[in-house]
Amino acid sequence: MRNPFKRFGTPNDKGIPAREPYGYTGSRSSGPVLSFNKLKIVAAIITFVVIIVIMFESVVVVEAGHRGVVLYVGAVENRVLGEGIHFIIPFAEQVIQLEVRTLKFEANATAASNDLQEVQTTIALNYHISPSQANIIYQQLGADYADRIIAPTIQESVKASVAKFNAEELITKRATAKAVIAGSIANTLGARDIVVETVFITDFKFSQAFATQVESKVVAFQKFLTEQNNLLAIQVIANQTVVQAQAAARANVARASGESQAIQVITSQLKQSPQYLQWLAVNRWNGQMPYALGSSGGSNGSSSFGGFPFFQLPKLPTQQQPLPPTQHQTLQQNQTKQ
Repeated sequence: MRNPFKRFGTPNDKGIPAREPYGYTGSRSSGPVLSFNKLKIVAAIITFVVIIVIMFESVVVVEAGHRGVVLYVGAVENRVLGEGIHFIIPFAEQVIQLEVRTLKFEANATAASNDLQEVQTTIALNYHISPSQANIIYQQLGADYADRIIAPTIQESVKASVAKFNAEELITKRATAKAVIAGSIANTLGARDIVVETVFITDFKFSQAFATQVESKVVAFQKFLTEQNNLLAIQVIANQTVVQAQAAARANVARASGESQAIQVITSQLKQSPQYLQWLAVNRWNGQMPYALGSSGGSNGSSSFGGFPFFQLPKLPTQQQPLPPTQHQTLQQNQTKQ
């Protein structure tokens, strides 16, 4: 059987051209051209990918409420990136984002008061880092600065501040104790470029025995205040009674003095005019005759009350007692006219 791949003739045969193997239809000279085209396509793809990667590595977006800390080959640079798009050196620079918005940190603290009472409290802290010092904070404290500096600061500030107060003062002077604790925390964290906004003290907890003792003392003090108020009320009433008695005494003295002066005036009037009592009786007479006259008549035939005449009746003229000249002339004139 004839080999189909065997060429007819040889290059040494003169006049006979070499023949291609059986079934081959392509060009023998197109192989190197195809390989070169493939290499160009692969190179173009690789170049495009590299360009895309370089573009992504050279552009960074800092999110809202954050600041970007730039690291150049691991070293912190002296610049902070704000919010938005920034261009950096690809593969050489790296950006670490730190949040500068208000954050909350809460921690439990235990301390001893000035009178050696154990106090437990919970401190809640609102804070934010200084935006312009974000690179310093990252360089000195790292991204986990809250656990590194805020938690120990709260513990130490609470211990140092609570030791300045008695246990009772922590209850009665809560605002003052809170201000002392907040001031200590703010000063310590402020030195590390962490701004303290608000400090919340949720509660002061004491032992049950101390709480009972404080409650008993408060109840006793309230009773003392009640008794003191009652005593003041009694003193006020007593003072009012004394004032009323003094006023009544002064009124009696004034009344007695007035009566004494009146008696003196009446006595003086009686000495000067014995008829004063008769005049007084007539002025005070109500116009009605009494039903009975007391005692017996006087030597001149006039009636009296208890020996004192109610009033003196005028005497009629008699023959034994001639009228005075003036009265006699008056009677004569009246008779002449009749």
